Amino acid sequence: MSDGALRVACVGAGYFSQFHYDAWARIAQVTCVGAADRNIELAQATGLPAFEDVHAMLTQVVPDILDIILPPEGHRDTIRAAVAAGVKTIICQKPFCLDIDTATALADLAETAGATLIIHENFRFMPWYRCIKSQLDAGRIGTPLQACFRVRPGDGQGPNAYLDRQPYFQQMPRFLIHETGVHWVDTFRFLFGNPSAVYADLRQINPAIAGEDAGFVIFDHPHGVRTVLDGNRHCDHPADNHRRTMGEALFEGSKGVLTLTGDGAVQFRAQGDQAHVMVSPPDTWGGFGGDCVYHLQNHVVQAVLHGHAVENQAHDYLTVIRIKDAIYRSAASGQKISLAARVAEGP
Repeated sequence: MSDGALRVACVGAGYFSQFHYDAWARIAQVTCVGAADRNIELAQATGLPAFEDVHAMLTQVVPDILDIILPPEGHRDTIRAAVAAGVKTIICQKPFCLDIDTATALADLAETAGATLIIHENFRFMPWYRCIKSQLDAGRIGTPLQACFRVRPGDGQGPNAYLDRQPYFQQMPRFLIHETGVHWVDTFRFLFGNPSAVYADLRQINPAIAGEDAGFVIFDHPHGVRTVLDGNRHCDHPADNHRRTMGEALFEGSKGVLTLTGDGAVQFRAQGDQAHVMVSPPDTWGGFGGDCVYHLQNHVVQAVLHGHAVENQAHDYLTVIRIKDAIYRSAASGQKISLAARVAEGP
């Protein structure tokens, strides 16, 4: 770190990386010092010093933070390279690795080296979920009873689904849950604690893709709370930007209900009333997800600078992977799956 600024380097310059680079540029305590991608033209397009090889970049720019913006296939080797180069803060995109064994080994490797490995799971940093969390903690809806999120991005129809944005989606053998549903696995545990059991019914609608693209998942949380993830990437919801919230949600309790709509607004209706009260107004951010990428990255920067606790550290995020794997086991067996005690204890 020089002149009070953290030196940040990034690996990956694909579609979603635009949100990372934009967010880093808006954090005052950060200086971006490099971008690496096997496609050097993509790295050059970031406007930063460009590298084809991550090892060369780590040697030349010596970052305080490395941001890994790659699909799971690239996580293992890149994290190993970062640890070997002595990087002390590493952020890695989700889904984290290809399997739980690799993810566990990398979390252990980083911990042994004294590095903090953080998973870029940004949905919990969306402003409406921070708002809903504060409302739940304040007792606004009384005793929480259940919640349901309806994933409805409307982008999954036809042979060209996802090709204009993230074409590798079509080849993923596990899709709806592995790539998308994990967002709500983590968000539900953020709001209600780690589930103790899960039941899933998954299906594939679009024959142009390899994995599932619709289904229902029911989670049992502490204190009798049930949550439902109702996912269907074919159907949409009323929103000017279907990638803002990606759907709609209800959070119901003994004293009322919080409603999340596609414009990012949060409203409250008291038990027995008909009128809704605005808790948080519609989102006005024109980019992705209420600027959640910025909020996550700034959270990490402030933690590094001021010693705050960091959310989404790799060892904790292993719980999300275990829950995700249990969802697929439930779907394959048609049975409800009990989760290990270490998952049920809470985040």
